[in-house]
Amino acid sequence: MLDSRAHERAGPRIVPDCDVAVRSLAMRQWWQELTFVHWDYEPAIVQRLLPSSLRVETFEGRAWVGLVPFFMRVAPRGMPAVPLLLCFPETNVRTYVTAPDGSTGVWFFSLDAPRLLAVVTGRCGWRLPYCWSSMRVRREGDVMTYTCRRRWPRVVQSEIAVRIGTACDQATSDLEHWLTARWQLFAATRRGLRRGRVEHMRWPLQQATWLGGHTNLLTAAGLPAPETSPLVHWASTVAVRVGWPERVAAR
Repeated sequence: MLDSRAHERAGPRIVPDCDVAVRSLAMRQWWQELTFVHWDYEPAIVQRLLPSSLRVETFEGRAWVGLVPFFMRVAPRGMPAVPLLLCFPETNVRTYVTAPDGSTGVWFFSLDAPRLLAVVTGRCGWRLPYCWSSMRVRREGDVMTYTCRRRWPRVVQSEIAVRIGTACDQATSDLEHWLTARWQLFAATRRGLRRGRVEHMRWPLQQATWLGGHTNLLTAAGLPAPETSPLVHWASTVAVRVGWPERVAAR
């Protein structure tokens, strides 16, 4: 007899290409010099930090939390990316969830950015937990260093370094696709759950090596401090189309 829990333990197979186009464009973004740093957790630890309407997704019985620093350029619909104002680093802490309608996507515990306008817009317009921070993205050869010091709402800090490795081949593992090939985000509001769709080409993933550092962005979100070395990937750049927020229908 087929074990009905086997699919959940293994994790759904995620294809690396976007399968839903953004039709109502809110903005274009370019994500550059991006690193995915992931740690696995017991699902119950992550679930207790989520809204009751969302269920944590698992891969082979484990939940995953990502620390994702990068440099971003933003262009609202019909506008170019304005230097300084709409070009800045960002660091987010995220996990992967299933919504009441069965769709899957990203839940953000926090998003740090140094541009106060972006923080206010993200909090008020998108209901995302943006925080105002000083940040720096630095590359020296094949070594990337990301620094973040949160100014508001509470002071926390992060500084990590990774070494960029070789490109992942087309047969990269299901886990790598599962962690990175995500095409929508969720946000909780007083009127219910909302989603924002994102569309971009396949990630140009490269292997990366964790060189160390320190971060308390995860513990600030209510998670235990990681006790193991993370799984790390890097990508040079992707051009992204972001849709306007939509309501998520209850099943």
